[in-house]
Amino acid sequence: MRSVSRRALLRGGALGVAAVTVAGCAAEERVPPVAAPPDPETLLLRELIAGKERTVALYAAASARLEPFRQRHEAHLAELRRRLPPAPASAAATPAPSPTPSPSGSAAQGATSVRALRDLERKAAALRTRQIEGVSPPLAQLLASIGACEAAHALALSRSL
Repeated sequence: MRSVSRRALLRGGALGVAAVTVAGCAAEERVPPVAAPPDPETLLLRELIAGKERTVALYAAASARLEPFRQRHEAHLAELRRRLPPAPASAAATPAPSPTPSPSGSAAQGATSVRALRDLERKAAALRTRQIEGVSPPLAQLLASIGACEAAHALALSRSL
């Protein structure tokens, strides 16, 4: 039986530890990173922006006398976009979730009558109260202001019928 020197034993043990460490590191690298769930406020902002873009387009196709309404919606759109956080580099490759349908119904199908715009404004204003639940106070305040403006639009459009 051959005896093993202490030096050989230590060298062999060090090589074994190094092999296990390298194998452990390699295994860690193969695990895909866990994507963080999307921020609910960011998703809501994207949904709101998509809805406002549709509303602005409808007002742009409507009578020129409704230009002030379109301008207010463009101001809302600008503020919503300002609050949208920049997308991380990894999110650029991921498609954004499709927004929920706008509360426009027939207005989304190209009917840009004053009646359709009034209905759009009423539905949007009513939707804001549900969207406020669970959001940060600054976003809740913005949504309340937008909803108040939309309610005023609905009232003004009702008078013009």
